[in-house]
Amino acid sequence: MLTSYFLSGDVIRSRYVSDIVLSGALDIPMPSPRLLADWQREIATNMVLEPGDVEVMPLARARARWPDYGRCVQAVSDWTHALGLPDVLASSDVALMVCRGARYHHDAEQYGGAAFCNLFLSEDRGLDVHFPSAGQRIPLKRGTALIFDTGQPHGVIQRGSSGFNAANFASEEDYVQLFLTWELPIENAHVAQALKVDFDVAPSTALQLDEEQVRLDGEKVMVCPESGRWRPLD
Repeated sequence: MLTSYFLSGDVIRSRYVSDIVLSGALDIPMPSPRLLADWQREIATNMVLEPGDVEVMPLARARARWPDYGRCVQAVSDWTHALGLPDVLASSDVALMVCRGARYHHDAEQYGGAAFCNLFLSEDRGLDVHFPSAGQRIPLKRGTALIFDTGQPHGVIQRGSSGFNAANFASEEDYVQLFLTWELPIENAHVAQALKVDFDVAPSTALQLDEEQVRLDGEKVMVCPESGRWRPLD
């Protein structure tokens, strides 16, 4: 029993972590050379993007140089509508992110009340997003779209590999992936239905907690960054 304890207003609620991963291949335009060059400068000069890191990029500046941003958002909006998620995208926070691969992790200690909706903007670099617990592995390329539970372990690894290895992401190789991500409220009825999330599954435990966390069979756990398997806290 994998359970997420998340902040709902001023209280902690419990819910099962969904193993459903929704994916699609959307037709979105390639970012312009000017925008790609601006992103490359930002990564090279204003951040240290080590193998496995996932970092935030400046979205407001990108939008000023991104005439096709609206087309990208509309493509995701049309896709989510087709999945039975009307209007949820427009009311959700959006961010621009970058990764050089990604160590296995989950995000439910900070975003337990959300599902992530991601749209990948980069070309195929021979990388997959891997959900080991759900048994899904999805090739990343421009237009790949995903919706998944933030409590679901995931990583970005080389195609053909069995786990995350920092040595596979040498700095001279272009393994950088940029993506837009939206925080969809997990308590939204349409989001909960799409991911088949059951709520208030451990109310007595939730009453005793004051911070978001994930527990497996009642025990606090963490994700092994190399394999994606759950393990007890150190």
